Amino acid sequence: MSAPVPFLDLPQQHRPLLNELNQVIGGLIAEGKFIGGAPVAEFEKAFAKFVGSAHAVGVANGTDALMLALRVLGVSRGDVVIVPAHTFIATAEAVSMVGATPRFVDIDPITYTLDPKALAAVDKTGVKAVMPVHLYGQPADMAPILATAKQHGWHVVEDCAQSHGATYQGKVTGSFGVLAGFSFYPGKNLGAFGDGGAVTGSDDARIDHLRRVADHGRQTKQLHGEPGVNSRLDAIQAAALTIKLKHLAAWNKERAVAAGWYEARLKDVKGVVTPKVGALRSHIYHIYALQVPERDRFLEHAAAQGVGCGVHYAVPLHLQPAYKALGHKQGDFKVAEQVTARCVSLPMFPGITEAQVDQVVKVVKEHVKAGS
Repeated sequence: MSAPVPFLDLPQQHRPLLNELNQVIGGLIAEGKFIGGAPVAEFEKAFAKFVGSAHAVGVANGTDALMLALRVLGVSRGDVVIVPAHTFIATAEAVSMVGATPRFVDIDPITYTLDPKALAAVDKTGVKAVMPVHLYGQPADMAPILATAKQHGWHVVEDCAQSHGATYQGKVTGSFGVLAGFSFYPGKNLGAFGDGGAVTGSDDARIDHLRRVADHGRQTKQLHGEPGVNSRLDAIQAAALTIKLKHLAAWNKERAVAAGWYEARLKDVKGVVTPKVGALRSHIYHIYALQVPERDRFLEHAAAQGVGCGVHYAVPLHLQPAYKALGHKQGDFKVAEQVTARCVSLPMFPGITEAQVDQVVKVVKEHVKAGS
């Protein structure tokens, strides 16, 4: 049996950076500087420049990033925020955290991102914002989404948790909405050594407000203008992210090369649907999501062959127990349901070799052949 192929190989990715990481992090430990300060300010400046936004604010995690964005936009109890039915629950969870209600819409069958046609046809009662998700590393179709939002006076908050460096019409995700939320969970294309997140935006007043809310509503050291939250990016995480940010573009290119290997080998395999890139978009392949027949049986076969795979995500949001009160049923969002029933995430990380891809492809083809 060949050597196992991991779903993600963070130790291999970090190995060339260890000396620099140890030096910088060791320095912060020696100085006893852990909250705020120069490391956070340096990362915020660098990340804002990378995204093409005027500002970035480091926060504790990606869920908080979305929640804080909604809060400073005045989204609250009684409001509705539109989110795609197929994404991680954090997207809808952030809406719930501010007391608002998520309203689900279906996804595009090609890109798996929010369907602009479904958005245009959605019930618009009470809607205050729309939150497109740049899923798996592919941008949503932002032009029609922005046009519909402008027509109805909705805020646009981008969920960029999986799209660090992906572009739409030449612009990096995180620069389209009034605010955007990023996650730096360790497995992301730009990942911290723990949780972390950021909000980007170019509205000075809203960014200033968000920065205060994320720091206990603080106006000065001793004065708090409103009840806030404790959601700050640690200095050690910020320092690590600054180092890793320098390598992000190259890592994204390595992922794209690996995706090309997968596509060339799997595009004509019967019953398999490979990911497709929408017009005017670049894909950074945070997740290489494939549709296969009898997905659960495939996962068993892959595990037996030492190939690490995942599922992102097995249950669409409208069928999650957490949102049972919204009254949705099977069949309400058919594309999302079809994708979640068949999707599987193949190994994808910077440094994955062509031989490893061949090994994964062999397992996929064995599964398809066994079921034919």
